[in-house]
Parts: sequence; C-alpha cells; structure tokens
Amino acid sequence: MAKKNTHGSSNESSNKAGEESAIDSAALDGLRNKIDTIDKKLVAMLNERAGFVVEVGDIKRGSDTPIYAPHREAAVLQRALDNNDGPLPNRTIEAIYREMMSGSFALERPLSIGFLGPPGSYSHQASVKQFGSSVEYSDLRRIGSVFSEVRRGHVNYGLVPIENSIGGGITETLDALRENAGKVRVYAEIQIAIHHMFLSDADPKDIRRIHSKPEVFEQCRAWINANYPNAVLCPDASTSQAVMTALEENKTAREIGAEPGAAAIASELAGELYGLPCLQNSIEDNPDNITRFYVISQEKAGRTGDDKTAITFVTEDKHGALVEVLQSFHNAGVNLSHIDKRPSGRENWNYTFYIDATGHRDDPEMVKALSDASVHCKEIHVLGSFPRSQRIL
Repeated sequence: MAKKNTHGSSNESSNKAGEESAIDSAALDGLRNKIDTIDKKLVAMLNERAGFVVEVGDIKRGSDTPIYAPHREAAVLQRALDNNDGPLPNRTIEAIYREMMSGSFALERPLSIGFLGPPGSYSHQASVKQFGSSVEYSDLRRIGSVFSEVRRGHVNYGLVPIENSIGGGITETLDALRENAGKVRVYAEIQIAIHHMFLSDADPKDIRRIHSKPEVFEQCRAWINANYPNAVLCPDASTSQAVMTALEENKTAREIGAEPGAAAIASELAGELYGLPCLQNSIEDNPDNITRFYVISQEKAGRTGDDKTAITFVTEDKHGALVEVLQSFHNAGVNLSHIDKRPSGRENWNYTFYIDATGHRDDPEMVKALSDASVHCKEIHVLGSFPRSQRIL
C-alpha cells in the first residue's frame, strides 16, 4: 500500500510540475508577444527619426555645417541619459545612441575616420566605440599619417591617443600636435578603458610563447608571472601583429605535426577580427588602465558649457617665464587639467609645453588667460576647444 501511495505522490508531483510549466510557458509567450509589439514600434520610430536625419542632411549639404558635431552629440547623449529611468543602465543607453548616430552619419553623408592601425589596435577599438559601425575606417600606420590625412581632407576625422593613465603622454601625438598647430584642430576627446585579452587557438597547457608589444607585457606582468612564468615573451610591433604572428606560428606547428604553443595579448576586437579565441579576458595588472584620445578635425567645436581647450606654447627665455604663464591661467580662474612637455626640436634645452585648460577658447576667462600668458611666450597656439569627456567607454 505504501509503495502504491509513493507512486501516486510521484505522479501527482509530476503533474503539478507539468501544470506549472504550462503556466510559465503561457506567461512567457504573453511577455514575448508584448516585446515583439514594442520592437515593431521601435523600428518604425527609428526609421521615422532617420527620415528627419535625411532632411537635416539635405539642409547641411547646402552649407558648411559639419556632419559630426561633438557639442551636439554631447547634448543628445546627455538628454537621453537624463530620460533614462531604468532598468537599462546608462552605459547601454549610450551604446545604443552612439550606434544610432553612426547610422545617422551614413544617411547624411558618408564619413571616414582615420585611426592608428593596424585593424584591431586599441585605437581602432576606440574609433568603433566612438563612431559606431556605420562609418568608414582608414587604417593609418603612423600617428603623423592620421594628422596629414585629416589635413589633406582624405579622411573627415582622425583619432589619436594623447595619454595613458599608466604610461603617460604619447610623445608622437604631442610632436604631431606641435607640427600641425593651426592646420588641424582638436575637436573632441574620448576615454577608453584598456583591457588586455589572452588569445590563442592552442591548448592553454601547451603555450610556450606569448606575443605582444613590450608595454603590454609590462602592464600584464603579474598575470603572466602567475600563469606562464616560463613562457618566452616575444615583442611585436603592435598587438594586432602579435595576433597574426601567433596564428601563423600555430598554423605552421600543425602543418609539421607539432603541438601549437603560441599566444598573443591584444584587444578583444583584434581577436574577433583575426579569429583568435580569447582564453582569458582582462588580464591587465591595473584594472583602471585608461587611454585618452583626441579626435582631430579641420572644424571647430561649439561650446557646451563643459569644455576643455588644448594649448601649446614655448616660453620666452627668461627667468620665471613658465611660472608667469601658469599664473596667468590661475589668475583668470582657469583650471589646468593636464600638462606635458617635449623638446622643441629647434634648439637644445628648449621645450614646447602642452596643457589642457578647463573651458572654451571663447569663454571670457580663457580669452584673458591666453592674452596674459602670450606676453611670456615666444609662441602660443590654441590647438582646439572641445566638450569634456564625461564617461569612459
């Protein structure tokens, strides 16, 4: 009798579970139908918005109004985030809007963005995060080439790294800014979190050689020592090239019947582009590694009320000249958020200084600071005013 009752209890439980499953399925179907209805409305509204974008593009074609305007972008993004009551996080909303604006650029007029290549580099990744997937990208192998292609009008905008939170200022960019002062302008800035990925199509236990840039090895030293202390570290010209090298080494090993043992440390984008699987993500020793980039252009950015101005200057050869220049900004109430220097390249022990100052070049305080500072300078150039980056992409 007990055995019979046990079977009955089991069947009863099974039937109850089946009933709950059917109820859950019905509830899910109802929610999915609602989502499908909203998706249909979303697509219709996106295309309605795109229709107005086309009209804006038609008007702009008759004028010199830029297609990409960072001050307008900043306002649109901030308005979208202000309207966000959740549950989607702001980061998701911003990503959606950036991709939507990328499609809008393409509707108004095709845009081309020059970046420091090769494809899969962190500059490429930063470009895609900023401008989305609907614009054209030009792989330029030198920072100087990004500047020259913007000057020639071969690309609409260029993206170059200006400073890393660990490694400091990017000297090639600083030199190019000095050489191109007055010819191109700093148009926007973006901040990108740099995460290094451990990539390989080999068995992790067989990895004997790791390829990357020397700077990347330093930034991942603790992880490498903990996980692959005996691996040979092979410096390469770029992280993208490291991925290609690792792929080729492993392919050759398989062809001769050997166990592949090469890996690379590079960006997630590089792994996706070249087909090298990610074995471990975010292996950098400092998770707060951030690189700041400038967007350069032939155009001027409008004021937003939360701007920065990039300036370069060479002081007069007199006692206290640098102090006087910095004091000029202090006296005008202008904060300096970044300062760097490079040899002027004209005479020994003479330096070109670079600063980022809080405010727009047309702000009265900035006008006064620049005027007062110029008295103590052999030369001073405003490289550009641009909206201050408020978020890390």
